[in-house]
Amino acid sequence: MDKHLKETRIDGELVYNGHFLKVQRDTIALPDGKHTAREFVLHPGAVVILPLLDDGTVLMERQYRYPLHQVFIEFPAGKIDHNEDPLASAKRELEEETGYTASEWQFVTKIHNAIAYSDEHLDLYLARGLKAGPQKLDEGEFLETFTATIDELLQWVREGKITDVKTVIGIFWLDKLRAGDWTL
Repeated sequence: MDKHLKETRIDGELVYNGHFLKVQRDTIALPDGKHTAREFVLHPGAVVILPLLDDGTVLMERQYRYPLHQVFIEFPAGKIDHNEDPLASAKRELEEETGYTASEWQFVTKIHNAIAYSDEHLDLYLARGLKAGPQKLDEGEFLETFTATIDELLQWVREGKITDVKTVIGIFWLDKLRAGDWTL
């Protein structure tokens, strides 16, 4: 199945080995037998938390993202540490970034946000039964939290105020869950 589309690795090398990201360059055989190269970012994977407060509002973050030199509105999120269970990562990231803990967790979906140049995946989790506590930000991490309604978030997506793909997808999931169109 799909053999007529499959690309096959011939060989490859790690061309950049950074603290967080790695870049791989592989020589591959195309479905027609010709050879070409593929370069892509190796990423450990990440989690995204959709923190829904008891009043129906959503806990959000504002954080400066250096590659694009601007502050973005995002869901709490973070990379999965080596050999870490994704749910444990989600719980850790929610508490570190926001100070909140949650009594209810549900897996929502897995997304691949940059399929043309990265193997990164993100596991989205819905967190409910939130309880406030102190933030435990990593050294060098600066962000602020705030709450918004799902309708406000949808409006900000329409207006282009929210462009982060993981956040846009998470907002659409929250809207579908709220409407009863989708279930977990």
